[in-house]
Amino acid sequence: MTARHATLLFLFLLTALRLACIGRFELSPDEAYYQMWSERLDWAYFSKGPGVAVAIRAGTAIFGVNEFGVRVWSPLLALGTSLLLYGVARRTYGGSVATWTVLLLNLTPLFTAGSLLMTIDALSIFFWTLTLYAVRRALNAERVATAGQALAWWALGGVGLALGFLSKYTNAVELASVALVLLWVPRWRAVMWRRPGIYVLTFLGLLGVIPPFLWNRDHAWVTLGHLSARGNLDTPFEWNIWEPVRFWLAHFGVYSPLIFLCILIALPWGWRRARLPVRSLFSKRRRAMFPRPRPPLDLDGENARFLLAFSLPLLAMYGFVSLKTAGEPNWTAPAFLSLSVLATMLWHERSRARRKTVARFCVAALVLGAVLSLLVLDTDALRQAGFRWAYRRDPTSRLYGWRTLAGTVADLRARTEKETGAPVFLIANRYQLAAELHFYLTGDAARIERPGHPPVYLPESQEFHSQFSFWPGYDEIPAVENAPPLPADDREMTSEAEFARVGKNPFAGRSALFITDNERQNRPASSVESGFEHCDLLATYELRRRGLPLRILRVFLCTNYQGAPL
Repeated sequence: MTARHATLLFLFLLTALRLACIGRFELSPDEAYYQMWSERLDWAYFSKGPGVAVAIRAGTAIFGVNEFGVRVWSPLLALGTSLLLYGVARRTYGGSVATWTVLLLNLTPLFTAGSLLMTIDALSIFFWTLTLYAVRRALNAERVATAGQALAWWALGGVGLALGFLSKYTNAVELASVALVLLWVPRWRAVMWRRPGIYVLTFLGLLGVIPPFLWNRDHAWVTLGHLSARGNLDTPFEWNIWEPVRFWLAHFGVYSPLIFLCILIALPWGWRRARLPVRSLFSKRRRAMFPRPRPPLDLDGENARFLLAFSLPLLAMYGFVSLKTAGEPNWTAPAFLSLSVLATMLWHERSRARRKTVARFCVAALVLGAVLSLLVLDTDALRQAGFRWAYRRDPTSRLYGWRTLAGTVADLRARTEKETGAPVFLIANRYQLAAELHFYLTGDAARIERPGHPPVYLPESQEFHSQFSFWPGYDEIPAVENAPPLPADDREMTSEAEFARVGKNPFAGRSALFITDNERQNRPASSVESGFEHCDLLATYELRRRGLPLRILRVFLCTNYQGAPL
């Protein structure tokens, strides 16, 4: 069996194992939230494009609305990403480096988690790699194939760029990476800008901007405000030295310490290998946009520049953002795809020179990555071994306990309605809890109050805080068809005329259960309390797992809804 066949066998067996695992644990809050999106398909959403909603809709349409149906694309996307990155590495440094790159990628805890959970990162990374692979093939085809073949690869890169943007907006940075490649390598800079390929890629990539643009134009450009607030860009610049430290240290955890160290060491090595002819971009004799073609440089330098170009722009962007606020380490994940190829090449070379020392280090890095990747599947293995790891410090705790809590809420709702003799509606403190209850409530407990409404509401608010802000809420007053016209003189408008025109809030006078999983929240949100006659603590539940507290739920009975004052 050749190394290539062994790699393919490894990937297909690993994918089969992942498909067997994805239905064994509950949805994370983000997955449940995106599943709600998939039931209400749109051109875009509050914080993201429509990619993840379309993917989940396709999965649940085939396999049903369950954990497997929601996640079925994640292992398949991980397989596609691995195959594409294998192709990039093989065409850059050969089959041996490609095999070890795939192994490194799939033993990284962050990638393992992304191959099991259906979030925007699975789609973003796949389409980023698709564009990376297509550009690699296009550049090769420009030299050895026909113009039509090269143009087809450029077009595929544009499609990957557009679909990546529709999945995660930061995929747009890859267009800057493509431009940097063509500017950084002299012989490509001399030729490619005169050919249609880069313009076809750009045109097709920009088509992906149209749906989110149209949606945001009709929704007060809320995504721009959300992204600015998420990166803390809407406040005056103030450098906090600990924010970038926290941001980059977090990478050691999600990538595995030794694997991330390998990648970090590869950065300056690749920087030197690229020979950095940056000054040539600004020298007098090369200021022209289209300089004369130069003899080909050494392939090692070109390859290093190609791989670095697909990582440095994204790393620089989030490095700047981290000066103000520490972001999430998964934000930089696409940049480490090409860096993983560079890192594998570095350690492959060093293992030849100092075989024992380097080989032991590389094996230790891969083994540690494999152990941490397995822990991603079941962190309770540590607790069974005697480590009392608090769930509040465990990121995987978000995958447990939701079905039990939903059952608790359903029982409490049924008991309350039996005691009061009237139906009550549900309000959650945050969209994550509302989404989990939406997915795991069953039977009569999952009923909706009115067509198009979610089964669980969020507190009414005048601000846009999530996609719930664009869905019907309990504070909505429906318009009445064939309502009498308003009086010509506003001063003559009576409350009866206004009431007849806009109708009556169907929730007026009703009671609700306010549910919070915030351990520090001892009262309902102020907007909830101001809208009801009074709110009283009904029950407190502590969910425990392996003898440790997992989640605390408080439920308040809020009676006689009157509407919050504006």
